[in-house]
Order: sequence, then C-alpha cells, then structure tokens
Amino acid sequence: MNLLRRHPVAIALVVLLLATAIHPLSPLIDAVTGSTPGDVDLERPVTYVLFAPLSNTLDALTFFSQPRAEWALAVWILALAAWGALRRSETPLSWRRRTARALVGPGVLILLAVAAVLLPRPVPRLTTEGTGGTVIDYHAHTNASHDGRPGWTLAKLAAWHERQGFEASYVTDHNVVYDGSLPVPEGTSINLLPGVEWSLHGQHVVAIGPVEPLPRDSFQGSTARMIRIFAAIERQGGLSIASLPEYWRYHWDDLGAFVVGGVDGFEIVNCAPKALAFPSKLRRQVLTLAGSHDLMVVGASDNHGWGKVTCVWNVSLPGAQGFHTNRVFARPLALAQGDWQPWTAAVTQPWLLLRSLSWSERASWLTWVVIILLYRAMPRREGQRAGLGILARSLGRRSRRTTIPNETPT
Repeated sequence: MNLLRRHPVAIALVVLLLATAIHPLSPLIDAVTGSTPGDVDLERPVTYVLFAPLSNTLDALTFFSQPRAEWALAVWILALAAWGALRRSETPLSWRRRTARALVGPGVLILLAVAAVLLPRPVPRLTTEGTGGTVIDYHAHTNASHDGRPGWTLAKLAAWHERQGFEASYVTDHNVVYDGSLPVPEGTSINLLPGVEWSLHGQHVVAIGPVEPLPRDSFQGSTARMIRIFAAIERQGGLSIASLPEYWRYHWDDLGAFVVGGVDGFEIVNCAPKALAFPSKLRRQVLTLAGSHDLMVVGASDNHGWGKVTCVWNVSLPGAQGFHTNRVFARPLALAQGDWQPWTAAVTQPWLLLRSLSWSERASWLTWVVIILLYRAMPRREGQRAGLGILARSLGRRSRRTTIPNETPT
C-alpha cells in the first residue's frame, strides 16, 4: 500500500500494460477486408524493442491526426503544467521555482513532438511470406515539393523506404513531374518510379506511370473542369488516383463523376496528419464504389521527409493491367484516428498505443518501469544524491550472514 501511495504513476502504468494485453490490437490490419493478415508481419529492430517506450511514444505522436493532435497537446500541456505547479514539496517554493516546475512537463512534451518529426530512429519493417507481390508506395515526395524537407533527396527517400520494407516507390512531388530520367542514387536497392501529384480544384490527383507536364489552369475552377484531368492522364499512358483521405469533404458527392471521368483508383489510407482523420465508414463506402467498378485502391505514406514512420504498405500483385490487384496493410493505431472524437485524444491515444504493443515491446515497457521504480524506491542516506550507482549497488547487494553472540543476558 505504501508503494502505491509513493509511486502511483508507475503502478498505474503496470496495471494498464497488463490490462491492455488482454485484448491487444493486431500489428497490421488489411484495410480492404478489415481482417488480420496471416502472410505479412512487422519486424522490429532490436534497438526499437530495447527502447520501446520511446520508440512507441514517438510512433504514436507520428500517427496522430491533426485535430486529435491539437486536442491532445492542449490537454496534456495544461494537465502537466498544473501537476508540476501544484505538486507538494517538502520545502516551500518561490513562485519562480513553482513556475519552473510547471514548465518542465510541457517542455518535455514539446521536445518529444519535435523528436517525432526530426529525430532519426529505428523503424519497423514489413516482411512478407511468399505473397509473390511487390511492397510499394504509391505517393511520396522529395525536396522538389514546396513542402518537402530541405535536403530530402531521392537517395534519402529511397533509403527511408528501404528501411521499412518497401521494394519500390513512386516519386510524386507536388506539380513537379518525376519521369525517371534522373540517375538512380548509387547504392539504391529499390525502384524509384515516375509520377506526380497534381494540386487542382479542391482535390489532389496522383498520376503514376509515363506522366508528362500538364497545364493545371485548364483543370481549375470547377469540379467539371477538374475531372477532365483523368482522361488527360490516361492519354499519356498513366494511371490517376484520387487522394481522398485529406480532401474527401470537397468532392464526396462527386465520386460518381470521378468514375465516369475515368479515375483509375482511390487512396483509402494516407499517413499525413490531416488525412488520418478519414473515418472508416467512409473508407468502406469508397471500397464498395471501387469494387463495383473494378478500380484500384491504395495506401500512401505521403512522406515529405519530416521524420515520420509509415502507417501503411501496399503489396501489389501482377494483374491484367500491371500492378492492378493491390492489398493495403495499415497500422491499426493509424486507422483508428478517424473513428474517435478529437477531444478524447488525450486519453484514447495512450490507450490505443498500449493495446497495439507486441509482447516483446510490452516486456520492454515492463522492464523499464521496474528499473525506474527500483531506482526511485531505493532509500538513500540523508544528503546522498541520486545516481545510477545507488541502483547498481542495490542490484548487486548480497545478503550478509550475521553472527548472533551466544550470550545469556544478565
């Protein structure tokens, strides 16, 4: 009982880690069928598992949809600031010390958010077992895009994809055609394929294949003018994919016109923060529409070089029209973003994070909690400063036999 009173956060975390293990989330979900795939899996590097609390937390920050991120950051900053300012102290604190304590929690949170965007780190890798397909990304950017990370070259884009199990990626910069004529960076083991992302009237259209520059002004101003780009891309010999997760609100009632206009497929999962808010019920409607017209559905990392890990992989199978049959595998933590109210994010995101842990990650979490708990709970002599030596001495301490003198009290 004394341990619970002195270390409530650690004990609560242990309870949550054990409770969420009762009904965990699958590592991957087939975004088309909604089932757990049996022929693909996520391979986690040793360093990723070793530092799982940090790795998983940074991933969870990356997988936030934008509205949920805004709510979560606001709630957590206020809660951490209040906890730091109101926490009891053995000695009276000046207002400056109390203010400094109030800023520690929000400061750490902001550092974590920055680290999620900028910090290089180990990432899970998709592994396939005899699927016979190609792991491919249909939508990614370099620094040629206006919002691409400076210095995010073709070589870095290729290396990023390779680390996460991709075998090929289309390069689809904003309104800048990549035709494959640039030399493939030396040492690149994946294929970089031609493409472009056209920004049009309330819609982004990804064109892949033998694409060429188009006069975008011809497709601006109205939906009727915009959908003509599908036929223009087809005349070039390319395929057109409407990016729906981020832009569905603008043309949701026009999807039938997209089909009539000649669209070849739809994005149903996109890892961009705005796109992660796409509700699963709308995804199912798109799947029904695509299935009834034999259109392809894809997922996209929409990587711009800002340190994210991907939430989706495609395994494309050879078909009558090239890579036409497509399987889309996504991280459930990312898919869940569109199905929870944004104001619940401060609570539901940690809950979803803990449910999505693998057994190896969960063991790593428990190990770190126990180590820190031992460190914090180890009594120290008065005036002795905290340090790793205390933990080391406590773990290495051996029991000593004591000899009781055989004396009869007088």
